[in-house]
Amino acid sequence: MNSTQGGPRESDVTATPAARATPATPRRPHAPDRRPRTSARPGPPRPAPAPSAAARDALTLLALPLLAALALPAAFAGGGTRRWFGGRADSQRAEAQAAKDAAAAAFYELDTAQRDLRISVETITAVDDSPAARRAVADFEALGRRVDEASGRYITAVDAQDLDRDDLEASAAARARTDLVAAKDELANVKRELDRFAAGLEPLLGKAETQLARLAPAVERARQALLAASNALDAVRASGLAADDLAARLAALSPELTKLNQGAGQHGAQPTLERAERVAREAAAIAAEAGRLPERAAEIDHRLVSLRTRAQALTTRAGQVEPVLSELRRRFTAACWQDLQEVPRQAADTVRQAELKLKDARAARDAQRWPDATALLATARALLNTTDEAVSAAGDRLARLNAVQKDPQGEIEKTRFAIRDAQRLAMTGRTTPDPRHARPLDEAVARLERAVEGLTGRHPDYWHFLTETEAVRSAVARVVARIREERGAGH
Repeated sequence: MNSTQGGPRESDVTATPAARATPATPRRPHAPDRRPRTSARPGPPRPAPAPSAAARDALTLLALPLLAALALPAAFAGGGTRRWFGGRADSQRAEAQAAKDAAAAAFYELDTAQRDLRISVETITAVDDSPAARRAVADFEALGRRVDEASGRYITAVDAQDLDRDDLEASAAARARTDLVAAKDELANVKRELDRFAAGLEPLLGKAETQLARLAPAVERARQALLAASNALDAVRASGLAADDLAARLAALSPELTKLNQGAGQHGAQPTLERAERVAREAAAIAAEAGRLPERAAEIDHRLVSLRTRAQALTTRAGQVEPVLSELRRRFTAACWQDLQEVPRQAADTVRQAELKLKDARAARDAQRWPDATALLATARALLNTTDEAVSAAGDRLARLNAVQKDPQGEIEKTRFAIRDAQRLAMTGRTTPDPRHARPLDEAVARLERAVEGLTGRHPDYWHFLTETEAVRSAVARVVARIREERGAGH
């Protein structure tokens, strides 16, 4: 220790007790006290005799521990426990310590960058299974090995020398500084590689973050849609409707809700997002159908009444077909009415089938089997439509035959007008007609003439005449459509 710090001198510390007990010079013999003796009365106290040299040395030895204890705080006043010897060793030690601190900072930055990058890669892989995402994972694993190598070199450099040793040599400190600087540089290089890799991940990361941002709202929408569907079913049941089919569909979504609650961490972000959207759609459909259910029940009730009334009306009309057929038989040839002979029987059978379907529909409605009731009503309606057409055909036939018998010229002129109009269109912009158009029009003219000739005689077949003129007009209409289509394409 330094004597300026209040401690004992180095000679005092290193001297042996025996040496300290021996005086430096011989002492003189003690002279007898020659002062006169006095009586034993009290007087002022005499000063204490000065301690001998041996006593002084003994006191010195006793004071050493106390002085050392008092000197310790002063030794630590500089704030460190390290002993510095000065010179080149101290300089090398300081440079090595600075290199160690710089390497530690680089190691911390690299570790932080790797942790952040791992989060980014995990974000991408949670929602993206594309080749680009898989390639990013492989590249990140390769970078992880580079990070491990650089970190291992740094740890080796740190453990190679104890920079706090009192006897650290300057050469060892210099080697430590070189190794730590190299480790820091390698850590910085790997950090720059991580930064470049992170920059290349930005498109994939942005897409993944967009999908993840959609995930939570999508799951919440699915939950709200399920709640709305449940509330709608409760309201329907309160009105007296069972809605068992809708309840079964809602119950089937329960496992999907469980998976949504387990989250994307267990099932993946993209499957969770798709599941949430599917559940929301299905739940919304259930809620909508539940909301329409009272209206649907009322509509089914209305259709039941309406179709039953129509069946009764058709039964009455079917009974009127027979008088119409009697008049047709009496006034026209068999070809005019022979195909209508079975209409009364067919109408009665069809109406009977429709009534049975209506009865089944009523039972389905009472059991609240809404799809079955709707299907049965559609079948009954189709049967009644067929009956209506058959019953109407007899009356329509008689009306048309009466009209053409009274004035066949009107039907003839209507057909000739259609033919002439088509011929004018075929000649527009041409000096000669196109054979593809002229041939079917010529055939239509000949066919009309033959139909007119069939009206001669005592009992003409007016129904054949009507069917022929209709067929001629249909053939002419096809020619006109073809001409316009060709000219439109050419234009």
